[in-house]
Amino acid sequence: MTDFKALILAIVSPLVEHPDDLVITPVETERFYEYRLAVHPDDVGRVIGKQGRVAQAIRTIVYSVRVQGNKRVRLIIDDRPAKKLE
Repeated sequence: MTDFKALILAIVSPLVEHPDDLVITPVETERFYEYRLAVHPDDVGRVIGKQGRVAQAIRTIVYSVRVQGNKRVRLIIDDRPAKKLE
């Protein structure tokens, strides 16, 4: 299976001022492989962009990767403060 976590980090890390605060949490549901992206509050605007254009471009790239089976990939951008999982 494609490493979506690495793909999302590769796309988002250059856009933000606080790349160490990026946290991606994968969650598998019946219909989706969800990836929740938590960013530093100062970087929310950089990741979403004007009128959501940057977020839409990121989603277009992530969603274009083929996944085996019926499930689809979903990227959720969370603007709450990120918590590091060690």
